Amino acid sequence: MKKELALAVLLLPLMFAGCSRPAPFYPPAPPPPAFSRFAQRGFHDGVEAARRDITRGRPPEFARHGRFRNPPAPPPAFEDYRRGFRSGYEQVFHHGPESGV
Repeated sequence: MKKELALAVLLLPLMFAGCSRPAPFYPPAPPPPAFSRFAQRGFHDGVEAARRDITRGRPPEFARHGRFRNPPAPPPAFEDYRRGFRSGYEQVFHHGPESGV
Protein backbone atom coordinates (compact mmCIF):
# COMPACT_ATOMS: atom_id res chain seq x y z
CA MET A 1 0.00 0.00 0.00
CA LYS A 2 2.81 2.39 0.83
CA LYS A 3 4.50 1.65 -2.50
CA GLU A 4 1.36 2.48 -4.47
CA LEU A 5 0.87 5.72 -2.54
CA ALA A 6 4.50 6.71 -3.02
CA LEU A 7 4.27 5.91 -6.74
CA ALA A 8 1.06 7.94 -7.08
CA VAL A 9 2.67 10.92 -5.31
CA LEU A 10 5.71 10.70 -7.59
CA LEU A 11 3.62 10.41 -10.76
CA LEU A 12 1.21 13.21 -9.89
CA PRO A 13 3.43 16.03 -11.24
CA LEU A 14 3.92 14.09 -14.47
CA MET A 15 0.18 13.78 -14.93
CA PHE A 16 -0.28 17.53 -14.64
CA ALA A 17 2.68 18.36 -16.87
CA GLY A 18 0.60 17.72 -19.98
CA CYS A 19 -2.12 20.11 -18.84
CA SER A 20 -0.27 23.33 -19.65
CA ARG A 21 -1.81 25.69 -22.16
CA PRO A 22 -0.37 25.84 -25.66
CA ALA A 23 1.25 29.05 -26.84
CA PRO A 24 -1.31 31.38 -28.39
CA PHE A 25 -1.35 31.77 -32.16
CA TYR A 26 -1.30 35.27 -33.58
CA PRO A 27 -2.26 35.82 -37.21
CA PRO A 28 0.31 37.53 -39.43
CA ALA A 29 0.47 41.29 -39.26
CA PRO A 30 0.49 42.82 -42.71
CA PRO A 31 3.67 44.48 -43.91
CA PRO A 32 3.53 48.22 -44.51
CA PRO A 33 1.49 48.96 -47.65
CA ALA A 34 4.27 51.14 -49.10
CA PHE A 35 6.56 48.09 -49.42
CA SER A 36 7.08 46.55 -52.84
CA ARG A 37 6.06 42.95 -53.44
CA PHE A 38 9.59 41.74 -52.67
CA ALA A 39 9.86 43.88 -49.54
CA GLN A 40 6.56 42.46 -48.31
CA ARG A 41 7.88 38.91 -48.81
CA GLY A 42 11.09 39.89 -47.02
CA PHE A 43 9.06 41.35 -44.15
CA HIS A 44 7.18 38.07 -43.69
CA ASP A 45 10.39 36.03 -43.88
CA GLY A 46 12.08 38.36 -41.38
CA VAL A 47 9.23 37.95 -38.92
CA GLU A 48 9.43 34.16 -39.20
CA ALA A 49 13.22 34.20 -38.78
CA ALA A 50 12.94 36.37 -35.66
CA ARG A 51 10.31 34.09 -34.14
CA ARG A 52 12.57 31.08 -34.71
CA ASP A 53 15.50 32.92 -33.12
CA ILE A 54 13.42 33.83 -30.06
CA THR A 55 12.15 30.26 -29.73
CA ARG A 56 15.68 28.89 -29.93
CA GLY A 57 17.11 31.51 -27.58
CA ARG A 58 19.43 33.05 -30.18
CA PRO A 59 20.57 36.67 -30.04
CA PRO A 60 19.00 39.09 -32.53
CA GLU A 61 21.14 39.08 -35.65
CA PHE A 62 19.21 39.30 -38.91
CA ALA A 63 22.33 39.25 -41.12
CA ARG A 64 23.11 35.65 -40.13
CA HIS A 65 20.05 34.31 -41.97
CA GLY A 66 20.50 32.77 -45.38
CA ARG A 67 17.46 34.46 -46.86
CA PHE A 68 18.83 37.85 -45.85
CA ARG A 69 22.25 37.10 -47.33
CA ASN A 70 20.86 35.43 -50.49
CA PRO A 71 17.36 36.82 -51.07
CA PRO A 72 14.88 34.68 -53.04
CA ALA A 73 14.32 37.57 -55.44
CA PRO A 74 15.81 38.78 -58.71
CA PRO A 75 19.02 40.83 -58.27
CA PRO A 76 17.37 44.23 -58.85
CA ALA A 77 15.01 43.53 -55.90
CA PHE A 78 17.69 42.35 -53.43
CA GLU A 79 17.72 45.62 -51.47
CA ASP A 80 13.91 45.79 -51.29
CA TYR A 81 13.77 42.24 -49.96
CA ARG A 82 16.52 42.93 -47.40
CA ARG A 83 14.83 46.14 -46.26
CA GLY A 84 11.59 44.23 -45.69
CA PHE A 85 13.39 41.35 -43.97
CA ARG A 86 15.22 43.71 -41.61
CA SER A 87 12.02 45.60 -40.85
CA GLY A 88 10.02 42.46 -40.03
CA TYR A 89 12.86 40.97 -38.00
CA GLU A 90 13.35 44.12 -35.93
CA GLN A 91 9.62 44.55 -35.37
CA VAL A 92 9.42 41.17 -33.66
CA PHE A 93 12.47 41.79 -31.48
CA HIS A 94 11.32 45.29 -30.47
CA HIS A 95 7.64 44.51 -29.91
CA GLY A 96 7.58 40.78 -29.13
CA PRO A 97 6.81 37.65 -31.15
CA GLU A 98 3.07 38.30 -31.15
CA SER A 99 3.47 41.70 -32.82
CA GLY A 100 4.99 40.65 -36.12
CA VAL A 101 3.00 37.65 -37.02
